[in-house]
Amino acid sequence: MPETVGFVGLGVMGRSMAARLLAAGFPMRVHTRTRSKASDLLRGGAVWMEDNAAVAASSHAIITMLGFPEDVEAVYFGANGLLARVQTGALLIDMTTTRPSLSVRIHEEAARRGLRALDAPVSGGDIGAREGTLSIMAGGREEDFNAAQPLFRAMGGRIVFQGGPGAGQRTKLCNQIAGFGSTLGACESMAFAMRAGLDPAKVLESIGAGAAGSWALSNLAPRMLAGNFAPGFMVKHFLKDIRLALEEAQILGMQAPGLSLALELYARLEREGLGDQGTQALFQALVNSKNT
Repeated sequence: MPETVGFVGLGVMGRSMAARLLAAGFPMRVHTRTRSKASDLLRGGAVWMEDNAAVAASSHAIITMLGFPEDVEAVYFGANGLLARVQTGALLIDMTTTRPSLSVRIHEEAARRGLRALDAPVSGGDIGAREGTLSIMAGGREEDFNAAQPLFRAMGGRIVFQGGPGAGQRTKLCNQIAGFGSTLGACESMAFAMRAGLDPAKVLESIGAGAAGSWALSNLAPRMLAGNFAPGFMVKHFLKDIRLALEEAQILGMQAPGLSLALELYARLEREGLGDQGTQALFQALVNSKNT
C-alpha cells in the first residue's frame, strides 16, 4: 500500500489535487479551515483530521496548498504547526506560491529536525488541477524530488526539478510574470473586439489558433465571453503573486514594468470588491473603461 499522505488546504486548487491523489490510491489525511470543502474527499475515503498537528502526526508525506505566505508560515512554524509535530524522515511539500526566502527557511528548519522539504508550486489553474496535468516546478534536494515522483505524477503532467531550495518558487514567479502578459492580452483583445462591434467569439476563433494563441485565450477568453468570472485562480491570489514577484525583482535590482502595470490593474479590481473573482475579471474592467 502507498504511504499515508496528508493534505492541508482544500481551496479551488487543493481540493482537486487531493482528489487526484486519492484516486491514485494514496491513503489520505486532510484538513482545511472549512470542513465542508473536504466533503467530497471524505465521501471518497479520505480521513478528516481536526488540526494540522494531527495531519503531521499521521502522515509520511504532507502537502500544503495554502493562500498567502502568512498562512504558510503559520501552518509550518506555529505552535501546533507541521514542523513541530511531523514524524522524523517525513517529506514536506509546499505547493503554495509563496516567498522564496520562506521556502528556504522551511527547508533549513526541516533539515535541522531530520525532515525533508520541497517547494513545488504549480501552474495550470483549476482545469489542470482537475485533470492532473499541472506543471510542477520543484526546488530542494534532488533525491527528495525523486522520492516525491509518485505524488507529483498523480497531480501533474510536466514535472521539472529547478534546483535548490526556493528555486521552485522563483520559477513560479517567472510563470506569473509571463502569465500576466497573456491574461492582459486575452482580456484586452476581447474587450476591444466587443467595443468595436465585432462578434468576439468569431474573433477568438480566428486569433486563438494563430501567432497570438495562448493558454489564456484558449481557457479564459471563452469564460469571459460567457460572463463566467468564477475563479480558476482568484484575483487576490494573483495580486499576491505579483507583489512577491516585484519583491524579488527589487532584490535582483531589475526593472519590471509589466509587473508594475499588473499591480495597478489588479489592485484596482480588488478595491472594487472583485478579489474573489477569477483573473479574467480584468475583462469587465477593460470593457467598461473610458479613455480619459
